Amino acid sequence: MKQFRIFRKVLLRERRHYSFLLLSGVVVGCLAGVVGSLFQLSIIWFTELKYYLANTFIHNQIGRYSFLILFCVVSIVVAIILVKKFAPEAAGSGVQEIEGVLLNYRKLRGNRVLPVKFIGGVLALSSGLVLGREGPTIQMSSAIGKMFSDRFRLRPEFTHAIIAAGAGAGLSVAFNAPLAGILFVIEEMRGEFRYSFMSMNCVIVASICADIVLRLIMGQKPDIIMTYFSAPPLGSLWMFVVFGCIFGCFGVIFNRYLIKTLNFFSDSKQSVYWPMIIVVGIVVGALTIFYPYAVGGGYSIISDALSYKVPIMALLLLFIIRMIATWVSYGSGTPGGIFAPMIALGTVFGMWYGQFAHYFFPELVTHPGIFAVAGMSALFTATVGAPLTGILLVTEMTMNYALILPLIITCFSATITAFLLGGNPIYETLLERTLKRVAQKRKLIKK
Repeated sequence: MKQFRIFRKVLLRERRHYSFLLLSGVVVGCLAGVVGSLFQLSIIWFTELKYYLANTFIHNQIGRYSFLILFCVVSIVVAIILVKKFAPEAAGSGVQEIEGVLLNYRKLRGNRVLPVKFIGGVLALSSGLVLGREGPTIQMSSAIGKMFSDRFRLRPEFTHAIIAAGAGAGLSVAFNAPLAGILFVIEEMRGEFRYSFMSMNCVIVASICADIVLRLIMGQKPDIIMTYFSAPPLGSLWMFVVFGCIFGCFGVIFNRYLIKTLNFFSDSKQSVYWPMIIVVGIVVGALTIFYPYAVGGGYSIISDALSYKVPIMALLLLFIIRMIATWVSYGSGTPGGIFAPMIALGTVFGMWYGQFAHYFFPELVTHPGIFAVAGMSALFTATVGAPLTGILLVTEMTMNYALILPLIITCFSATITAFLLGGNPIYETLLERTLKRVAQKRKLIKK
């Protein structure tokens, strides 16, 4: 009887803990939904503001062009200064920082990361840099979880679960993809996330609440409005194997040169670094005027490529330009993610590949856009090393559920090819790089 009473007390205590953790997930998810939605709206508003100022107060074309380029340069410079002065960990995507926090290798200063990432991210993304909103949203949402935990002095295991729940909620908000947000924590953060019934349900409820808040504020339209394709013939599946292998090679190249570009900028002397940043701002500003497809997160190029508004040979050139622009944008040290640019790159190359496949095998490939959808997930998978997340993310974003089989085949081929070529997941590589540089700085300080 005594043992039963002890068991009952333990069970009631665990239920209270579980209820509190679920409630925490609801609060963090809702806050992440509000912050993520405001982040998206702020990027739109700030982008519209620069064109409004240029068109309203400047009455000659050269003046407008000069203003837009100057606006871009100033936005990038201010974003970098904010990061360097107040929160260096807010540079880049931030996903690797959250993974480091979950491993207890890094600290998450939520009260600093949240404002710096928000303001710096808005400035960087509205300037035209080839960056995405998902990395900042993930880091900001995890920062909200950390601040919530600090406010209520939660136990370490609760803090861990809430930070992970914030990451899932952040991806859910960034792409309006709650299932991908949940799976992202399980698959991408598998080595860091302490899986349990309680922690997993905290992640689920946070992702759900974040997406509900996003839909209340932004509406329920999918992130990418496009044609819903029917399943391709089984005889065409070999083309998706080849397609995936190509992207496996691209993934290894993308990761390798992203790190090289990051090292190039960070190892440069200040007298060289800032002039390079100004040049980057001038080039990006000029491209926003004369060739906007080459810059920005990539949502406009996705829709236009799918509707044949971009010539077939221009697609390959655009793929190369945007890949280089992604490396430079991320390497510069501004806040911003690489998910959206990778999805855009996959779409562009997928349409190029798909048009040739349609020309040579019209009976097997009814629409080139099938490969564009597959390409969205292929580069993400080869780069991040999270095939299930890539498949579900693209499926939720495009609503093309009939393409699950070719998506699986493409992502499997891309993952295996990248692995055989010696590629490592990008966020794992970025975290290792950060830890090595922190250790080197400590050694120099001791000397």
